[in-house]
Amino acid sequence: MSAKAERLHLRIDEQQKALLEAASEAAGDSVSTFVLKAATEAAADVLADRRAFLLDEEAWQVFDEALQGPAQDVAGLRELLTGPTVLDPPNDGVFR
Repeated sequence: MSAKAERLHLRIDEQQKALLEAASEAAGDSVSTFVLKAATEAAADVLADRRAFLLDEEAWQVFDEALQGPAQDVAGLRELLTGPTVLDPPNDGVFR
């Protein structure tokens, strides 16, 4: 791993700073480590759909055939995506 030589300076307001400090403490990291991890993960997510991948002709044919095939149900997936989650409010509207 190479030594860190670059710096990144940010201006934030008091609320943002308090939020980052609280979150980094909850995660057991320093604010710098927490922000670097979060920013790096966010950057990777943004770029993930923009990366090019190359396939030879045979691999392209297999890939293209898979895309052209009919959609298939995955057992339990529809229920998982349409059912209530732990983040939904309870029926009585009171979180416990």
